[in-house]
Amino acid sequence: MWDIPETVTSIKQAAELTGLKEDTIRYYERIGLLPYAERKNNGHRVYSRDHILGMIFMTRLKATGMTIEEMKHYRALTAQGSSTLAERLSILEQHKQRIQREREQLDETLRIIDYKLEHFLELSTNPDVNATDCTTSEAELQLEAKTGSRVAAKGKTVKYQAL
Repeated sequence: MWDIPETVTSIKQAAELTGLKEDTIRYYERIGLLPYAERKNNGHRVYSRDHILGMIFMTRLKATGMTIEEMKHYRALTAQGSSTLAERLSILEQHKQRIQREREQLDETLRIIDYKLEHFLELSTNPDVNATDCTTSEAELQLEAKTGSRVAAKGKTVKYQAL
């Protein structure tokens, strides 16, 4: 997966491997989102490969919209061991479904933006100073949103201003 050493001997190196800032790692340890790192005799942190992988996993959960409180709950369940496996599985399945819904919404938005870009490109190559809107049937828009391709259909006409 990643080229991570078995032992990471500084918070700076942990930050470089995870993409987190050193202060963020300290904060996450303080609030219980991450386990406290072992310490060397000089007080410097030492992280295991599992610590680093756990940090990377938490950054992915955070990047996909999981709240710190939800991540803390997940981490607490992990610390309890295999007896919480079913609950952790459920949490991740629900989170995955949330990400999939958001991704579908983003894909739909992207299709609309692509449509507008195509329209603007058409206007730039064939300008008609009197045409400031893009007329499309409602059914065509619904089919286009579902299929991702342009479909000619008859129906109620909806006007979209060229923004």
